[in-house]
Amino acid sequence: MSRSRRLVHAVVGGVVALSCAVLTAPAQAAPEADEPVGTVRLVTEKRVTVDYPWAGASGFQYRPGTTSVTTVDYPDAVPPAHAGPDDLASGTDVVNTRDGQTVTQRHRSTGVTSTVTIPSGHAYRAAAGWSVLTMDGTGALHVLRTVEGTLTVDTPVTGFPAGARPVLYRTGGSVSRLAIVYVLDGKTSVGLVDLADGAFRTYVTSDEATPQLAFNDRWLVADWKAIRVDAEPGTEPTAVTRTDAQPEAVVGDQLLLGNPAFVLGGTEAALTARSLVSGASSTVLTSSFGGIGPTLDGGALATAGPSSLDWNIHRLTLTDSGGLTTTKVARVPAAATGVQGLAVAGGELFLYGATPGGSLRYSGFQLDADGRPAGAQTPRSPALSASICLTGDAACPQLEALGDGRVGYLWTNSAGQESVLNVGLDTSTILSEPTDGESGGRLAGGTGRYVVHNGASGKQRLVDFPRAATGGETILTRDRTAAAVWGQTLWTPGGTQGSVTGRNLKTGTTTTLATGAPCTPTDIQAVNTWLYWSCGRTAGVYDRATNRKITVPADHGPARLADGFLLRENRTTHELLLTDFHTGTATTRTLVKLPATDQNTGGSNGRWAADRFGGHIAYLNGTYGEVSIVASGVPTSPLAQMEAQVYSPSVIGRSTPWSPVWQLNKPSTWTLTLTKASGTVVRTLTGASTGAAVRPAWDGTTDTGAGAGSGPFTWRLTAHPRDGRGPDLTLSGTMTPG
Repeated sequence: MSRSRRLVHAVVGGVVALSCAVLTAPAQAAPEADEPVGTVRLVTEKRVTVDYPWAGASGFQYRPGTTSVTTVDYPDAVPPAHAGPDDLASGTDVVNTRDGQTVTQRHRSTGVTSTVTIPSGHAYRAAAGWSVLTMDGTGALHVLRTVEGTLTVDTPVTGFPAGARPVLYRTGGSVSRLAIVYVLDGKTSVGLVDLADGAFRTYVTSDEATPQLAFNDRWLVADWKAIRVDAEPGTEPTAVTRTDAQPEAVVGDQLLLGNPAFVLGGTEAALTARSLVSGASSTVLTSSFGGIGPTLDGGALATAGPSSLDWNIHRLTLTDSGGLTTTKVARVPAAATGVQGLAVAGGELFLYGATPGGSLRYSGFQLDADGRPAGAQTPRSPALSASICLTGDAACPQLEALGDGRVGYLWTNSAGQESVLNVGLDTSTILSEPTDGESGGRLAGGTGRYVVHNGASGKQRLVDFPRAATGGETILTRDRTAAAVWGQTLWTPGGTQGSVTGRNLKTGTTTTLATGAPCTPTDIQAVNTWLYWSCGRTAGVYDRATNRKITVPADHGPARLADGFLLRENRTTHELLLTDFHTGTATTRTLVKLPATDQNTGGSNGRWAADRFGGHIAYLNGTYGEVSIVASGVPTSPLAQMEAQVYSPSVIGRSTPWSPVWQLNKPSTWTLTLTKASGTVVRTLTGASTGAAVRPAWDGTTDTGAGAGSGPFTWRLTAHPRDGRGPDLTLSGTMTPG
């Protein structure tokens, strides 16, 4: 059996992009297709370095990686009282654009423009504010500026050492000065040219070929030496304690240090400030690296955040007391990454892809009751390592969203041996259950705590991942047949033609139904009261609530049962077909036309998925990293309990709360009250379901924070359907600690 490398198992916990929600249909959609209610884009969590082509007083430009330039305006920018080339200070808001021998200058806040014409024989070197620095054919430097908007005035630079060779021109937090690094007699020096009169002054002679430097109108820091710009000639610079971080900017009297060459594992780079007056240090931004640099008005910009999911540009300015303040001014969008698996359950879309960088993980997008994206991309598993997949299997890994906030999926190691894994309740935990060396198997389904695994050996396993489990447990091994699990019932073919038997996994009791199938079903699926069966060329749905037998199409496959409808893919026309049978009569329509590429060969989760716990459908729309969501239009079933894990704990406390789980069939908001035998309500908890599971945690205290004492306690759970369809669900029982 040939195999190709593709997807995942766990390695280490990952790091941390915002999703993009739009309301337009993808270009591939057929005219008769339903319009998506929203689209999300899976993005990498890897933080991108940005650079700033221009950064001034009213805003800035930034470029993430190799992408295009984005312009951002500060909302509180105040234009200078005067803006013109004769007012150098107003140049903090000037953008210079060069085209050959012409530099166009535009003051962004006022709209004032001027044009600097570079004389023949001069070469452009740098620009800051209203000033342009050039070099003529003899090696002499010049400062060019305009008067009356067009006439170029040439001010020769004086004081630049004869025979010196400039190697670097650098702008900083100033429009009055430019830094020049030059080499003379084998030594490297750093100086500043005063753009007002062209006077150049050398401040630091470096021991490095390319010294790190930063400056503003007060200070120059180069080669870890600092000197006041207005210091008397002959003043020696003061040594600055060297760190592994780099001098990035000077704001007021504060030297900003960031982008260290080395960071210890498990720690994050930070942007720090060191006073050039007192030497005191402070942390300005944690988790900051990459795009750090000065602005022309003497401030600075810096990127910071836990990951690209929350990666922002901050503006750093001086406070009245000389300290620093930071303001978030832009969100840096993350780059899209490929979707290698998708599932949707309980109002959450799960996408699988290489989001942490080289590793993969499951990410979640919350959907509202109408299926619209209602939140940003959220990590839903640890970082995961690649699994082994069958050649050509577009639906690898095999995965199943379980409706309780978790995903069960099939992972294969390098030896070809499979395990059933469970992730989703946090970003550090992976639960695993080996399959005794099975290879080439499939997940046949699962809900809540249970997952069905079909092994290539012909064996079928039911794996249990209960509340507070530290691993999975195979609770049933049998010969492989069609099978489905819904709640705590396992459905398999019965002993007679067309019959299906449900086995309660907790009590062992069985129920046999006559579905009307003309065969022993080769496929069984269960959702709420609906049982789907297929014999290959014939298929039907049996409604356990009304005993109705409904014939449904079987001309295309595979089929996916959801609440009141069936979803199938026509792999010839690439149409996604929805068959609505909730009224007792099956009607089929084209839901959407899928892209012709990325043909799925292994199951629905390669390119589309249906929410069995809510009714929405997700599919790859043909744009890299994008998944669209469309509503089924089929009313959901009333809120109901599928399974529950209610227990009496030995002790209740803040570190050991009572944590029952009620698995419901669709999302809800809930209220849980705990009452003593006397009838006194001691605690009321409220919340929203995790997927379709209610997961409260009670620490044994009352609503006032006092201890609730010993039991017994009566609990009462009232769940309200999030979609507003059907009545509330009320459950009750008792619990006695110890």
